[in-house]
Amino acid sequence: MSQEPTTGLNRAKPYQLVLFPLNNGATNVYYVLILSYIATFGSAVLGIAITFASVMVTGMRLFDAVTDPIIGALMDKTNGRFGKFRPFMVIGSIIMAVSVVCLYVLTPFVPASMMWLRYVLFVGLYAVWVIGYTFQTSVTRAAQAVLTNDPKQRPLFTIFNTVGSLAGMGVMQFLGPIMARPEFAGDFNQSWFAIMTPIGIGVSVALTILAIIGIWEKDQPKYFGLGGGKQEKVKVSEYVQIIKANKPLQRLMVAGGGCKLALSIATNVSVLIMLYQCMMGDYDGLYLPMMVLGYVFAVPFFLLTVRTSQKKGQKASLTRYVAVAFVCYIGVLAILLMWKQGDPSRTFSIMGENGLSLNLYTVLFILLFGVGYGAYYATADMPIPMVADCADYETYRSGKFIPGIMGTLFSLVDKLVSSLSATVVGVACTAIGLESLPTKSTPYTPGMNVVVIVLFCVIPMVAWALTLWSMKGYELDGERVKTIQAVNAARKEAVAGGMSLERAMAEITDESVKTA
Repeated sequence: MSQEPTTGLNRAKPYQLVLFPLNNGATNVYYVLILSYIATFGSAVLGIAITFASVMVTGMRLFDAVTDPIIGALMDKTNGRFGKFRPFMVIGSIIMAVSVVCLYVLTPFVPASMMWLRYVLFVGLYAVWVIGYTFQTSVTRAAQAVLTNDPKQRPLFTIFNTVGSLAGMGVMQFLGPIMARPEFAGDFNQSWFAIMTPIGIGVSVALTILAIIGIWEKDQPKYFGLGGGKQEKVKVSEYVQIIKANKPLQRLMVAGGGCKLALSIATNVSVLIMLYQCMMGDYDGLYLPMMVLGYVFAVPFFLLTVRTSQKKGQKASLTRYVAVAFVCYIGVLAILLMWKQGDPSRTFSIMGENGLSLNLYTVLFILLFGVGYGAYYATADMPIPMVADCADYETYRSGKFIPGIMGTLFSLVDKLVSSLSATVVGVACTAIGLESLPTKSTPYTPGMNVVVIVLFCVIPMVAWALTLWSMKGYELDGERVKTIQAVNAARKEAVAGGMSLERAMAEITDESVKTA
């Protein structure tokens, strides 16, 4: 395999590129099962106040703000018999599986007369799940630094990550609405959660096992930074200084947060129910076709993003296709502003009583939404492989190999933003008078169209604008990344030959590598 001293490239084998990103798919199962439905579960099944259930999700992510840096630092100090990353994947998977079973399957059996205990278990089990989620998600970002540093391979992570997400998140998004039909479990009730929980756990565990196989060979000291197996000692208190010094990471946090916020809110199940059922009147007939349509439109964009990333760098690819999404959603916004309740010509419809039912409103919505969704779905996870570039930059800047810290700093923002979406949706529903999050049986409420326009279009567009702004000053373009890789490789070779790390950092610079 793989390490090439003359180029500084550590290349992954094809099966490793395919299998390791499935770790993100394994955790994305819970992204749907927990983050999309936890507030609905608390409100509809346990009878917990909607505002409490929604705000609690964000409160737990503040707790996650504490666990993230601790686990990141612990990962960077780990270098045991089973490697640096694999133990965290296994432990995280076990914690999540056990906590979700207890939360979704067992908690509803607590009598309603003991509501205080329902509140306690709801918060406590969710907190335990957060710890497991942090364990496993941290590896997705951190281990990329050892999987490959080839600028032509790293963009491929986005494609294989999407395949993994479809195998995880896609399964849950596809089965969820089907199981919510009356002939199956019912409308997101206790039976629905009891059925979907073991399905989700089974899918997640299978994907985790495959991801462990993918990272197995690379999870060893010879791929760890400039000094091989040297364990970094970075205090949690040093995180602020790292963020201050690593300018690319700062900007990537904003971009990653923007992309995740757009995806989290626009695909929130409550928002889609308000759009497809409460406004358009046909959730069962619209949700799945539009989800499939979005994936179909995303395929060419995934190919385009990889091609652009390999030629011009990941920065150029991210900005180009986020801009496409932004422009298309201006059109989606205009279409939703034209919606009029009870007017068939201004209502989105695919199938009618007599078969296919398409009007100009529907055709325009499909085209603009399809292209826009395809572009932003293809870019939503693109910042993840870019974290590896920031980790390499940190090694270049300070000589430290701390992928755990770099990954958890980024995921901290990612998680805070994604959890904020549940609170935003909950508060918006409360503002128009809803006492619980909408389900398919919820009638249209005045002002619901405004909520949908803001949540489905306006907030994602603001997030994309922030992404475009942050990328303007992001220095790790294609050429800069290649230079950093070459310098790191030269320094690593020098340290392996007996030179001190301090001397290598001082003497081997951009200029010396370019003139060598």
